[in-house]
Amino acid sequence: MSYKKRLDGRGFDETRPIEAKAGVIHKANGSGYFKIGNTVAYAAVYGPREMFPRSQQNPKKGVLRCNYNMMPFSGAGDRVRPGPSRRSKEISYVTEKALLPVVDLSDYPNAVVDVFIELPQTDAGSRCAGICAASIALADAGIRMRDMIAAVSVGKVDDKLVVDLDYAEEAYEGGDVADIPVAMVPSTGEITLLQGDGLIKKEDLKNALELVKKPLQKIAEIQRKALIESYNLELKGDKK
Repeated sequence: MSYKKRLDGRGFDETRPIEAKAGVIHKANGSGYFKIGNTVAYAAVYGPREMFPRSQQNPKKGVLRCNYNMMPFSGAGDRVRPGPSRRSKEISYVTEKALLPVVDLSDYPNAVVDVFIELPQTDAGSRCAGICAASIALADAGIRMRDMIAAVSVGKVDDKLVVDLDYAEEAYEGGDVADIPVAMVPSTGEITLLQGDGLIKKEDLKNALELVKKPLQKIAEIQRKALIESYNLELKGDKK
């Protein structure tokens, strides 16, 4: 059986519609909003501020700390149990690791930068959406970064390589499914997150990583545009 056409009509290399904003949470030091399809992520940055407990301080540079949380009624399936879970802790950890290669915290010894990511609505790709929102929020907070981090899933549905799987494709029963979240530094092609759910051949994985490069560049452009628009709005506000 062949997966001839995507269930929502997209091309195999197309993402769902994307929307991004910066500066959406005014009491945070920086914030970002990222929506891809029906998955929505908000990120808020607080800090740099003194790290407590002090035993976790790094005297040479600041610490990045991420907290990922899906709201109880965010998904289409069963209600998400409130509070930390094994999955949320794992995604918080990989989000930190995905962002750290571009974040420079050398000016903030003994400090912490906290990133809180909330998902009020999800339809697959939640960790990638959270990473994209967090990258916007860090830049909005004025944290020194050498580039954005863009993230999206790629994978295989039956016999076709596809970009940005939605929930219906993840649950596809007509053949095998592999879902691979990828985060990348757009300017260098450096991969900062690569995870996999499902089986995929080595050659197919190589081709999938090539396929996802262009969509990741597009996402990075959308992130940068959101930051520029927010900055321009602030300038107009200052003139009033």
